[in-house]
Amino acid sequence: MSFNLSRFRKPTRYINREVNVIRKGGPGVRVALAFPDVYDIGMSHLGLGILYSIINSLPHASAERVFAPWPDYRKYMKEAGVPLASLEGETPLKDFDVLGFSFQYELSYPTVLEMLALGDIPLLSDDRGEGDPVVIAGGPCTVNPVPMIPYIDAFLLGDGEEAVVEMLSLFHGFRREGGGKGEFLAALSEMEGFYVPGHSPSVKRRYVSDLENAPFPVSPVVPYVQIVHDRINIEISRGCTRGCRFCQAGMLYRPLRERSPGRIFSLVEESIARTGYDEVSFTSLSAGDYSELMPLLKAMNRRFGERNIAVSLPSLRVGAVNRELLREVSGVKKSGFTIAPEAATDRLRAVINKDFDEDEYERALHALFSEGWLNLKLYYMIGLPTEEDGDIEAIPGMVMKALKTAKRHTGRHVNITVGISTFVPKPHTPFQWTGQEPMERISEKIKFLKGKLFRKGLNVKFHAPRLSRLEAILSRGGEETQALLREVHKNGAYLDGWSEHFDINKWEHALDAAGCPEEELAVRGYERGDPLPWDFVDIGIGKEYLEKEYTRAIEGRWTGDCNRRSCNACGLGCRSGEFLSPSSLRIVPSYNGESRRFKPVRVRVEYSKRRHLRYLSHLELTGAMLRGLRRAGVDLAYSGGFSPSPRASFGPPLSVGVEGLREYLDIEVYPPFDVASYRDTINAVLPEGLEIVDMAFVFRKLPSLTSFITLYEYEIGFYGERDVRLSSLMNKKEKISEFLEKFDIIEDRRVRLRLKDLPERKVKLKEVLEGIFGMPAEDMEIARTGLFGWRKGWITPMDLVRVASRPE
Repeated sequence: MSFNLSRFRKPTRYINREVNVIRKGGPGVRVALAFPDVYDIGMSHLGLGILYSIINSLPHASAERVFAPWPDYRKYMKEAGVPLASLEGETPLKDFDVLGFSFQYELSYPTVLEMLALGDIPLLSDDRGEGDPVVIAGGPCTVNPVPMIPYIDAFLLGDGEEAVVEMLSLFHGFRREGGGKGEFLAALSEMEGFYVPGHSPSVKRRYVSDLENAPFPVSPVVPYVQIVHDRINIEISRGCTRGCRFCQAGMLYRPLRERSPGRIFSLVEESIARTGYDEVSFTSLSAGDYSELMPLLKAMNRRFGERNIAVSLPSLRVGAVNRELLREVSGVKKSGFTIAPEAATDRLRAVINKDFDEDEYERALHALFSEGWLNLKLYYMIGLPTEEDGDIEAIPGMVMKALKTAKRHTGRHVNITVGISTFVPKPHTPFQWTGQEPMERISEKIKFLKGKLFRKGLNVKFHAPRLSRLEAILSRGGEETQALLREVHKNGAYLDGWSEHFDINKWEHALDAAGCPEEELAVRGYERGDPLPWDFVDIGIGKEYLEKEYTRAIEGRWTGDCNRRSCNACGLGCRSGEFLSPSSLRIVPSYNGESRRFKPVRVRVEYSKRRHLRYLSHLELTGAMLRGLRRAGVDLAYSGGFSPSPRASFGPPLSVGVEGLREYLDIEVYPPFDVASYRDTINAVLPEGLEIVDMAFVFRKLPSLTSFITLYEYEIGFYGERDVRLSSLMNKKEKISEFLEKFDIIEDRRVRLRLKDLPERKVKLKEVLEGIFGMPAEDMEIARTGLFGWRKGWITPMDLVRVASRPE
C-alpha cells in the first residue's frame, strides 16, 4: 500500500504480515476463501483456518483469504476504483479460479453480494462466463440454499475436509483437459455433498467419519488485530446428541465424533510452539460431554500450568459444571464462564429438551462462585414454542438467584451478563414447522424483562428482535426471498450483523419492493405434511424423527441423549459410541521448569517497529511481541492473581501509523537467559517489521520507562503533492509549539524534530504535528527515531542501564 492506512479503522485488518501466513501462488488452482464479515470475525472462524491449511497443502492448489472491508475502507475502494482483493497476494477476486464463501449467518447474505460487486464479479450465476470464478458456498446456512440459489454456482453441504480436496482435484483435472465451467459443474453435482442449481435434483450432506485423523492446522495464522477468539482453538469433538429441539447445529453436525486425548494433546503442544499463544480453548458444541475431559484437563495443567498456559471451555451445560472441572479450568486463570439455560421453567425446558432442573442449576452456581469465579454469562431465549407468561416471569428469578448466590459466596461485586434473544425457527429441526411469535408479543416480553432486570449488578443485553425476524424469514425462506436479497443489496445493506450498520429502513423498503410481507413470512407455520422449501436437502436426519420430536415437544416429553442411552432412530444409523476415540493419553510429564529454582531477572529490550507493522496499535504490538518471545522459548515471568499476565513494561506508546526505530521494553524472565544468543533466536521468529536491536540485564532499581522518557525525536516526511513550506517554519520555530525542543530540515520535504514533555503536560503527537504543519497527521510519514531521559544530560534508556551498571 502506497498510502497511509492509519486513516482507516483498525488498519492491521489489511496489512497481511501475520505470523504463519502462507504465500504459495504457483500455477495450480487458485482459491479465495471469502468470509462475509470483517477480518476480526472471519479470523475467529475455525473452519476457515482448517480449509486454508488443507488447500495450501495440496500440490495443485493454493488458498488466499479475503474479508469484507469495514465501511470506511469500502468507501475508499469505491471512490478509487480499487477492486476487492485477497490479503496474501492482493489478487483481485475476479482473477481466482474458485471463490468459496462461508455462510454462517443468514443476515450476511447482502454482504456476500456486495463482496461479489466489489470484486467485479457478476452477482447472478447465469451472468458469469468462463473467465469468472466458480462461486461456491459452504457452512450451516447452506442446508436451506434456496434464498441464495441465483447467486451461487454450487453449494457444499456438510464437512469440508475431504470434499474440498475432491472438488479441487476435479477442477484441476477439468482445466488440464480443457473442460469448461459448465462441464465441471455438471460433474460436481454428482459428488456427494454438492448441490449445483440446475443440475442436482437433491443433495445429501456429507460428514467426516474419522475426526481423529482429519487434518487440523497446528500453524494457524496469528492475527495482530484482537479477534473474537484470540487464542489457540482446538476442536475436541464435532456433533452433539443432546437433542435440543431449537438447535440446528445439534442436528446438522451429527453424529458425535471425538478426537482422542493423545491427539488433542499433540495438537496443543505444536500449536503453542508455533503461535506463542498462552491460552487454549477446547471447542465443541458440548465440551462438557467430551468423554475424556477430566484426564485431558489434568494433563494440560500438569504439562503447561507452570508455563501459564490457560485452558478455557465454551458454554457448558448446567449439569456439566462441577467443582473438580472448575478447579482444572482455573489452574492458571479465571476468565469468564458461560451457561445457557435458554428457558427458566422445567415445563419449557422439557419442550425444548434442555435437560436440567433447578437443583442442578443451584449446584452449578454454588460450585462456580465458591471456586472464586467473578464473571458469569447467562443466555436465554424468548418466544419459544408453547411459551407462557409464567416462563417469561421466571427468568428474572433465575437471574437473581445467580446474583444472590454470587454475593453470598464471594462477598464482593460480580459481573453477571444476561443475554436474551428471540427464538428463530430453523430448517431441519423439530421446530422447523413453527413460526415466530408476532412482533407485538415479543416487544411486550422484552419490555417486561427490561423492567425486571435493569438493575445494579446486572448487564442485560437484548439481541435486536427485528434482526431475529429477518433471520427467521431468510432461514426458512423460499424463492420469494431471492428477490428480497437483490432489493436489499440495491438499497445498500452491508454488515447487518453489526448494530451500527444495520438499517431496518433498507430492509423494509426491500420487503415492499419484493412483495414480501414481513410479519406473514416470519410467523407462518407449516402443517406436518406440507412441502418445505428445503425438502430436497438430506442432512441424514429423517423427517419422521423430526416430526416425532415435534410431537414430544408439544407434549412436554424429554428425549434422552442417544450417546448415553439407546438409539433414538434419528436416521443416521450409527451405533452408540461408534465415533468416540478411546483414551490414548499416556502419563504426561510435568513441565521441566528447572529455571524456576531461580528468581526472574529483568531485561531491557531495544527494538524497532517498521514498515507495515507501523500500523499496529500499542495493544497489538504488545501481543505480537509477547507471542514472539514465547515462540522463541523465552521463559517469561507472570504476575499473580485471577488473571496472570507477563511481567512486561513497554515504553511510551507509538501512535498508529508511526514507525519506531529505537523503542524500549522491560521484561522479567527466568534464567538461564543469554542476551546475545537470545537476540538472534527471538528475531528469527518475530514477524517481518519487528526486530530486537539490543538487550541488557537490569541489575539495579531504575525508574520505569514511562517516567524516565521525556524527550522524543521524530523524522517527518509528507505524502502526496501537498505544498510544505519548511523554510518558513524555520524562521518562526520559537513560536511553533511549546513542546518543540529542536527543529531541523534534513532534506527536501523531510524534517527532524525533538519534542519534550512539559512538567504537567505530556506531548500529544498528533495535536503538535497538526499545529506545526497545518495538515492532518495522516498526510505525514512519521518515524520516532529516538527516546531520551535526563541523567546529567539526555541519554537513552539503554544508556541508563549501562551507566547504572558501572561501579560507583
